[in-house]
Amino acid sequence: MSRQAERIRKLDARYLNPGVGPVEPLVWDHALGSVITDADGREYIDLASGTLITNLGHAHPRVVAAVAEAAARSLAFYNCSHAGRAELARRLAELTPGDLERSAFFSSGSEAVDAAVRLARLHTGRTEIVSFAGAFHGRSFTSLSVSGLGRLRQGFGPGLPGVIHAPYPDGSVTSDDGLDAVRDVLAAESGGDVAAILAEPYQGAGGVIIPPAGYWKKVEGICRKHGILLISDEVICGFGRLGRWFGFQHFGIKPDIVSMAKGLSSGYLPISATAVSASIADTLKQKGGEFVHGYTYSGHPTAAAVALKNLQMMAEERLVERVAEDIGPYFAAALSRIEAHPLIGEARSLGLIGALEIVSRKGTNQRFGGKEGTAGPLVRDACISNGLMVRAIRDTIVMCPPLVITHAEVDRLADIIERSLTEAESKLREIPAAA
Repeated sequence: MSRQAERIRKLDARYLNPGVGPVEPLVWDHALGSVITDADGREYIDLASGTLITNLGHAHPRVVAAVAEAAARSLAFYNCSHAGRAELARRLAELTPGDLERSAFFSSGSEAVDAAVRLARLHTGRTEIVSFAGAFHGRSFTSLSVSGLGRLRQGFGPGLPGVIHAPYPDGSVTSDDGLDAVRDVLAAESGGDVAAILAEPYQGAGGVIIPPAGYWKKVEGICRKHGILLISDEVICGFGRLGRWFGFQHFGIKPDIVSMAKGLSSGYLPISATAVSASIADTLKQKGGEFVHGYTYSGHPTAAAVALKNLQMMAEERLVERVAEDIGPYFAAALSRIEAHPLIGEARSLGLIGALEIVSRKGTNQRFGGKEGTAGPLVRDACISNGLMVRAIRDTIVMCPPLVITHAEVDRLADIIERSLTEAESKLREIPAAA
């Protein structure tokens, strides 16, 4: 580590709140396209897209120019009308299928999820929200309450009342099995007051869990039968990640409320949105809540300009189609080859999301040392030392590259992962089995 990198790390350790600590052992200097350069001048292929934000790649020159142009006009319009916000709302109405034609803008995905929950309760007059074990929806009070990761709530006391967590299905169950689990939870825990079912089309923080085919259509059927709203949290999978503009389109469903962020501006400026139908939006006025979505930075002028330019460039470069027809299948094929490695129990992918499950014995789900979370960080660190920025969720290596990643970069990342697995294997074999 260079003196500059060491100095930055020391400042972090001295002055940052520990809850904001760095998520990877890198000190960034700059990034372009799919490549990160650290403070020591080393380059890394970015398989995290920042944190699933830079779908268009880092520092696209035309988006950078849009930042400068918009900032020169004004850095803030408060929550007032301006052309950028109006045009962005119109563009989102074009992109979202069905009648999701009314958007409200915020600064973060957590705020967008909060808004979705408020709207669902206000519109239905009910209070219960069904979400899923393993889900991550944000870190504000409401979004953390509906998240299904209990470890993130430790020490914070009771969460939002009326939240019910159902099991999330994985590839080991059928869609009917998963649906029965939802019905069982509703029968046991609901008082018949369910306003909405809230879900990620695939679970990211839960370990890149892809539901079985047909599952979301059946969940949608439950919603329609009982007058329950369906909320799709698109924060991590929207804007091309799964080969569609929105992840829910991959599963053929039509949610009532959609929350989005991250890929909306490719991370250049924080902006998020919640889209609903006109009938749900009108509930705000009917019930006296017309100012419930007013924030200081709602539809920030620079953020709106950047989001518009980002969506324009994604369309011009046909990135959504590229994921579906070209780079997505190429990426999946690369992961399938890596799956042959003796440390990999399963490879999963959909569009440009991927996961590699690390096991101690091929054909089993046995963990090294008998302890979950032993292998993932070790393999991740080996990948980073070899020039590949990945993240580990327990014993799962997670890969979500920018949509602009090239075939050559996919080939290189596959070589690096296989080499890193082999390097880590000897260290992992030295870990004693659990007693």
